[in-house]
Amino acid sequence: MQQDVEQIVERVALKLGRGLSLEDLDGVLLAYSSNQSHADRVRVNFLLSKRVPSDVSAWQLSHGIATAVRPVVVPANDELGMLGRVCVPLLVRGFRVGYLWVQQDLEEQTATAILAELPGVRDELDLLAGLLLDSNTAESEFRRRREQEFLAACSGESNAVAAVAGWKEIQGRGPWQLVTILDADGGGTDVDPIAATLTHRTAALQSTIGVNAALFSAGTETHSVVLFRESTGRADHAQVLVHYQLELAKRAGRAVDRVILGISEPFQVIRQLAGAYRQSKVAAQAAAVDAPLGELVDSRAVGVYQLFDRLQAPGGWDDAGSVHYRTLEDHDRNGELLPVLELLYDNDGSVQDVATKLHLHRSSIYNRLGRIRQLIGADPLSGAIRLELHAALKARRWASRPRI
Repeated sequence: MQQDVEQIVERVALKLGRGLSLEDLDGVLLAYSSNQSHADRVRVNFLLSKRVPSDVSAWQLSHGIATAVRPVVVPANDELGMLGRVCVPLLVRGFRVGYLWVQQDLEEQTATAILAELPGVRDELDLLAGLLLDSNTAESEFRRRREQEFLAACSGESNAVAAVAGWKEIQGRGPWQLVTILDADGGGTDVDPIAATLTHRTAALQSTIGVNAALFSAGTETHSVVLFRESTGRADHAQVLVHYQLELAKRAGRAVDRVILGISEPFQVIRQLAGAYRQSKVAAQAAAVDAPLGELVDSRAVGVYQLFDRLQAPGGWDDAGSVHYRTLEDHDRNGELLPVLELLYDNDGSVQDVATKLHLHRSSIYNRLGRIRQLIGADPLSGAIRLELHAALKARRWASRPRI
């Protein structure tokens, strides 16, 4: 990858006949061209130190390169020992990945000639931006700091919440929804936590580029988090899900069969971020253990799982606390009773729907209900017993949720 970047920089330098340098968003040197008729003091020092000095960075930033989407002319600065140059922001679908610098020659008074030549290398610049996006963006120190601050805000840290509320991409863009993206199968127990975090960060970043509703993303060891603008539709979410699954498989080097997006309720102020994060995590965890909930899961749709997250006993929810459930579990050696009962509860008591899903005759469902009634000495479809058993069945699932 690095060799490809260097080759493209050399190719562009030869086409323009000028000295070039490529840096990331933190001002770290990524590549430079070998041909240069005259290198000013700033270029020489940059090539030696591999990082833009603070005074030079301040001068460059003062001309708006951090927000520019087109080439920016940065005039000479005699005090810094700096000739004039042109900054070419490198963007992919609106996402900034780095800067290419084209230095003016010693005798040039303006950057007009450089600006006129740049359209001729547009294809190379697009290719260069794509390579930087694929290889370098998620590892940017600036990006890492922002993600850490965002995750701290999601955890309710007051200073981080205040900082995130001031971000330009956040201000005036509400109401929002928070989304937790979870690989339902996970990567196993022997995963390198640092590698897993980078994988989730990169997959989230790549899958949300070009999705205007996705305002920011971050990744952790077990999952990713994305801040969306509120929407009633789910087209953007579905697009992110598909791309995330592909990116995760590519970067993790394994099959990824099921990715879940847990979606919070809309919220109006950033200080509600922590509550929304909790909602989205519960939705994703619930869908991981209860497949019929689907892959795009709103927090309000997960039912009793919301209560399990809030009402945790010291040892967590213990489904054996239900006497009737324990009785059924002890006698259901072949797994014929509890699955039927759960499907029946989940399908509003429709025997026909359960029989169709299990490819059984309706009489088989009635026979199993009869056995259940005998074992517990009560009607499993009556109000209080139904509530108890349905909650116990879901508690059993909740106990096996992914811990994130």
